[in-house]
Amino acid sequence: MDEKEYKKACEELKKLRKPIRNVNIKHRESLSKLERIAVKVTEGVGSMGFFLIIFVWTLLWLGWNTMAPKEYGFDPYPAFVLWLFISNMIQIFLMPLIMIGQNLQGRHAEARAESDFEVNVRAEKEIEVILMHLEQQNDLILKILDKIDKDTNSQN
Repeated sequence: MDEKEYKKACEELKKLRKPIRNVNIKHRESLSKLERIAVKVTEGVGSMGFFLIIFVWTLLWLGWNTMAPKEYGFDPYPAFVLWLFISNMIQIFLMPLIMIGQNLQGRHAEARAESDFEVNVRAEKEIEVILMHLEQQNDLILKILDKIDKDTNSQN
């Protein structure tokens, strides 16, 4: 590669160089208040803490209503109608919120993947220019060594 091609490649690379955008911040800023709530609920419901709360609540509810004296039980064994009703209501309200939150998280993941691809393409172009630069330097070094060799041969 000659010097003109090398300089042209460097100039093209400089023109393409633009600041890297932070997709996480852009995504966060693009969410409405309701979408932020959906993401928070999805993150909360998908946590071990939420599982433990539901698990402990269920154990306490079912344990109290099976082992407490009959006059203190409020949701009779074996049907647990009130517990089933409350559990179903929680599921009915959480399911759409979780799906919305997952869709938003999927959009965010897609944006991150596109950003990663852009960074990789940019890095590949930069590596290509660096390799061309190294080839250019190698050619110059070989020319200098050849000239030095000729000069030492002519002096002998």
